[in-house]
Amino acid sequence: MFDLNGKVCLVTGGSRGIGRACAEALAARGAHVVIGYAGNEAAARATAAACEAAGGKAELCPFDVSQTAAAEAAVADVAKRLGRLDVLVLSAGISLDGLLLRLKDDDFDRTLAVNLKGAVACARGALKPMMRARGGRIIFVSSVVGEMGNVGQTAYAASKAALLGVAKSLAREYASRNITVNAVTPGFIETDMTRDLPDEAKTAMLSAVPLGRSGTAAEVAAAVVFLASDEASYVTGHALRVNGGMYM
Repeated sequence: MFDLNGKVCLVTGGSRGIGRACAEALAARGAHVVIGYAGNEAAARATAAACEAAGGKAELCPFDVSQTAAAEAAVADVAKRLGRLDVLVLSAGISLDGLLLRLKDDDFDRTLAVNLKGAVACARGALKPMMRARGGRIIFVSSVVGEMGNVGQTAYAASKAALLGVAKSLAREYASRNITVNAVTPGFIETDMTRDLPDEAKTAMLSAVPLGRSGTAAEVAAAVVFLASDEASYVTGHALRVNGGMYM
């Protein structure tokens, strides 16, 4: 099950966190993984090495998703150069938190530029080659915060909630071409982003999780592998929650 041999998979934000876990998990299923990253080449190379150790092939593709024209072109170029693009995982994201009365417009704009507009630009770059191939998988990495909201995360919640609307709309637009579009909504996951939270905030988050623990990036990646696989061919327009019951 979940065989991805011969598939080309591009993962944005693939150098660390959930993106890296997705890249490694896809590679372990035999995929040729293209690791999109903005600036940390050393981390991206480490991800590529881990992908190859897992049994797949990997290569690097540096671009900043917030530069939408360049991002769209980079994704399209991957498909042209490799002859196909089967799976696009949109994991690049940032969180610039603050209560709304203190939130700067620049931080709000930057959050939307990376998390929302960047993801949409990359999806646009993938759609034409997927349409020509009459098939493909687009998977947005949203967040539980986009579903339930969170204090001090208005910008982040807005960007992640918007991705769910984008996924559903694209799922309807391109179903006739056998392109599925889905999202995963991770909850409180152990990543660099959550590791820096104050202990008080971590305790509060964990108290809201019925399973009583934080999740791992690997558990999110397992959901992404499913949505990328042939076994998920009848799943589209769906938000798959990986949150330990934090939001039901």
